[in-house]
Amino acid sequence: MAQPRTTRRGLFRLGGGALALTAMPGSSFARQGAAEIVRGVVFEDREETGERQPGDPGIPGVLVSNGRRVTRTDAQGRYELPVEPGSVIFVIKPAGWITPVDPVTKLPRFYRVHEPDGTPGSLDLAWPGVEPTGPLPESLDFPLRRNRESARFDVLMFADPQPANASELDYLRESFVSSLDGANAAFGVTLGDVMSDNLGLYEPYNRLMGQLGLPWFNLPGNHDLNYESIDNSRARETWKRVFGPPWYAFEHGEATFVMLDNVCWERGRGYRGLIGAAQLEFVENLLAHTPANRLIVVCMHVPLVSSETGAPASNTEDRDRLLGLLAGRPAVSFSGHMHTAEHHYLAAPGVRDAHHHQVLAAVSGSWWSGPLDAGGQPLAQCCDGSPNGYYVLSIDGTRSSTRFVSRESPAMRIMLDRREASARARNSATALTLDETMGAEVLVNIFDGGPRTRARLEVAGFRFDMKRVARPDPFTRDLYARNPDSVKSWVRAADSTHLWAASLPPSLGAGFHKLTVEARDEFGREFTQSLVFEIS
Repeated sequence: MAQPRTTRRGLFRLGGGALALTAMPGSSFARQGAAEIVRGVVFEDREETGERQPGDPGIPGVLVSNGRRVTRTDAQGRYELPVEPGSVIFVIKPAGWITPVDPVTKLPRFYRVHEPDGTPGSLDLAWPGVEPTGPLPESLDFPLRRNRESARFDVLMFADPQPANASELDYLRESFVSSLDGANAAFGVTLGDVMSDNLGLYEPYNRLMGQLGLPWFNLPGNHDLNYESIDNSRARETWKRVFGPPWYAFEHGEATFVMLDNVCWERGRGYRGLIGAAQLEFVENLLAHTPANRLIVVCMHVPLVSSETGAPASNTEDRDRLLGLLAGRPAVSFSGHMHTAEHHYLAAPGVRDAHHHQVLAAVSGSWWSGPLDAGGQPLAQCCDGSPNGYYVLSIDGTRSSTRFVSRESPAMRIMLDRREASARARNSATALTLDETMGAEVLVNIFDGGPRTRARLEVAGFRFDMKRVARPDPFTRDLYARNPDSVKSWVRAADSTHLWAASLPPSLGAGFHKLTVEARDEFGREFTQSLVFEIS
């Protein structure tokens, strides 16, 4: 019988003691066993058949990996690597080339799972694992096709779409996929928690995402685990069957994308953020083949650092080792997991330049909960007051920036917050009495703001800087409180890392007033928004 499952939400309820784990291996597929040698050719698929034809030449200088080692093809496109049962062999797509994609799901096909006997039936997994792959072929070949790529391109980035059932899959379709125009993006990425434990939804989810018409790369999260596994060694069996390697890399334009699985699982204790020795070895070997001036984009699920300081399930234990490998290179990194939007600037010991790590707000927001809007979609505000949405990552050479796209068009939310509100004020977000102005604050939630964001307030001829504060967004706090039946039980308003406050000038008199907020975000973009309110 399948074991009871421990989800991220369950760990919140268990408390910090449930997260104090002992050291565990970082590999989710490397196990003991006799190593074989896999050999093959990376070739130009001129006939687009997926199989090498007599006229298809080998491609020299292409990187191939077994998940730890990285080798480069020779002048004839040949490679060889040691491989063990449970490994995944994959080609690292070079710039200017593309791997085959599934015609329906648009999932890139760049790998071969090596599981000769398949996932052991004794695991009694709730969701199917890998079917027996049999012995290695005499030549394991990878097809590539030429692809025109620019140094300037956009990437769609989803964090935590996380549908738990068919209804929530419908919410994803109606809220974003139906209206999302991906024509100008090169490809898409999902940073984990593709599902919310129900791994049987992978097939319809992938067919849905295939409607965007883009190659789509995926990473696993804690809700994509096979919880029946004792540890990481078999925790990604369903993932491997559907998506292939839990970690891998590919190039596009002048950037290298490093896709990591930093969810480390141990049944009975839960999970923690850990990259692990196998993946760090992979990154080190990959970077040894990568020019030092090439942009490195690292993607993962659990943040390197989050606002939940010190929580093992919300921070990556061995982040300093990764940052040390990236030192001296142009690099950025992205994660999800928190259902909040955060910017962090990190430095490993002895490293001068800060590394920009961005935690992305969730596509599912408050796990697809909250009251329904006029279109029948849940008003799924994230825990920090960000609306649910996705990101556009724009890359130009070694420079990068992100743009948050939500169902709320403004870039910020302006609120009046007062300690004691009159009956009239309680029914209006923009009305307060003269007495209430003494304790009232203007609060601005700049949805994708961070430590380097600045905000200024102008009202009645006064102009002054606003102060970044850590507290819950009052709109979201009150939304949850007013709608307990529609909000999932574990959802709580959390301190926002992108909230700015300023007191109203005491000299304001009765009547209508207009306040204006000017903001400059982490990437130097400027936004202006106004609010008209009344003092009675």
